[in-house]
Amino acid sequence: MEIAGHTGRVTSLFDSTPHQFSRYLTDRAPEFSVAVREADLPFEQAELDREALEEGFKRRVFTDPFLERAAIQRKFAEHLILHDTLLVHGSTVAVDGKAYLFAARSGTGKSTHTRLWMAAFGGRALMVNDDKPFLEITDAAVLAHGSPWSGKHGLDTNICVPLAGICLLERGAENVIRRASPQELLPMLLHESYCPRDPGQYDRYRALVEELARRVPLWRMDCNREPEAAQMAHNAMSQ
Repeated sequence: MEIAGHTGRVTSLFDSTPHQFSRYLTDRAPEFSVAVREADLPFEQAELDREALEEGFKRRVFTDPFLERAAIQRKFAEHLILHDTLLVHGSTVAVDGKAYLFAARSGTGKSTHTRLWMAAFGGRALMVNDDKPFLEITDAAVLAHGSPWSGKHGLDTNICVPLAGICLLERGAENVIRRASPQELLPMLLHESYCPRDPGQYDRYRALVEELARRVPLWRMDCNREPEAAQMAHNAMSQ
């Protein structure tokens, strides 16, 4: 399977897993290997329990195939961080060949907002990933890559698009958008980016998130669920 230009040989437990990842399968020679073990499944359930507790959500019991896919996601994220690529929680849409990532607390409506973009811009718009894109930080640009971990609606495309902006969404009665500083949104970016379990990788992870905050224009937006929200956000972020 190839994610963000890097290929891993995946040994899975369940027959459904290759089907779920079918758009990302490749014939390229692998550069690393990922093997899921039975012991990985309760670990992933425990991690999801911890995240639910932190976010104030009800605990959910997930199926073993779902937990396997979560384990593969984690193993890819930990390898790709060695290649200056972060897994980030956010809904990412592309318009006219530029990508825009929207982050928010779960339940705020980031997927709803990017669907407004899809409706507003029609054939000009493409969903990169509705939940977990990979962001590659290169000398020339920050690139948004699709991935198969794309939330309950499975909205993703196996593409690579320059990232033109990151926006923190909050609910509001009126639509208001403004620029934000790296210092203002760094805590959010640290929270929404996958942090490797190896303490020896923390400094690299932190430096990548800080570089992301410096390199990409950052925004905050109070928005409602009206179509005008998408147009306002694009008008501001595409400049």
